[in-house]
Amino acid sequence: MDALVAAHRKPKQRTLTGSTARTAATLALAGAASATAFEGAGHAEPALTPAQVKAKVDRLYHDAEVATEKYNGAKEKAGEARESLDELRDEAARRTDRLNASRNALGSLATAQYRTGAIDPAVQVALSSDPDQYLERASIADRAGDRQSAAVTGIRRQLGEISRLRGEADDRLEELKSHQAVLRKSKAKIQDKIGAAEDLLSRLTAAQRAQYAAEDGHGNSTAVPRADRAAARGAGPVQAPNARASEAISFAYGAIGKPYVWGATGPSAFDCSGLTQAAWQAAGVALPRTTYTQINAGQRIPRSQLAPGDLVFFYSGITHVGLYIGDGQMIHAPRPGAPVRVAPIDEMPYAGATRPA
Repeated sequence: MDALVAAHRKPKQRTLTGSTARTAATLALAGAASATAFEGAGHAEPALTPAQVKAKVDRLYHDAEVATEKYNGAKEKAGEARESLDELRDEAARRTDRLNASRNALGSLATAQYRTGAIDPAVQVALSSDPDQYLERASIADRAGDRQSAAVTGIRRQLGEISRLRGEADDRLEELKSHQAVLRKSKAKIQDKIGAAEDLLSRLTAAQRAQYAAEDGHGNSTAVPRADRAAARGAGPVQAPNARASEAISFAYGAIGKPYVWGATGPSAFDCSGLTQAAWQAAGVALPRTTYTQINAGQRIPRSQLAPGDLVFFYSGITHVGLYIGDGQMIHAPRPGAPVRVAPIDEMPYAGATRPA
């Protein structure tokens, strides 16, 4: 009876057919789509305005330039460590050759003494037909013994020197490995930052990218280099303070339009400190490789006393440098995608200036 009552109370399941089934399916799909859209909205990156893209790209390129200068510094130090290591190894090899020659000479002397020293000296005097001659030879042998002692001392000293050289070589090897690790890390960071910047730029329309290139000198636009070359032709001689500064400026004008490549020092491409180093090298002045070392390579100059040929530096970390050419303008290698060009020094946060000696 209870079972019958329960069966009577159990609702009947209805099968959806026709238009009712289609309506239910549509509502279900719409609900699922809404849920998916809602869930995805929390994860999708919001659309950026061109101004926001430019700000992010600028930051990424600046970060890449910071890593580039660190890469340049590590590369320079790695080169110095490798050169020092090679010199130490060469010197150790030369000293080892001299040590082997000393050992051979000492061995020959010891062998000769062994052959003649097997008989007691008193017996040798008694048996000698010419005691005076024997005593003279014995005196010579004593002096030879002194030379042998000196030779042993010399060998010990050479062993100590070789050990010291090898220890220094081991230290240089560890130093080289450390700089190589920094190189790898900086290179990966540079590539990541540049890749992220290029990805952001790819999201802009062609017109937006063209506008960005025109305003900021990025991309493959040739308008800026062409204008700079025209300005260089019409500028006439630069009133530089000396012949060397004039030569450096002339070199920089000749580099206008050449691409920025991180780590490059010319002649077909440059990064910012590579350009200034190459320009002053053409004038016979050796500058260090990085921005943060170039700023200390010469006389510090206040902004009010800037003269053509001075190096002008930017950002608080001293991560960018250009060559001042007068009238508030500089020639510099801006960043990836932007060729060497003329630009106002006010376009970046000014940090200081140096006049190379």
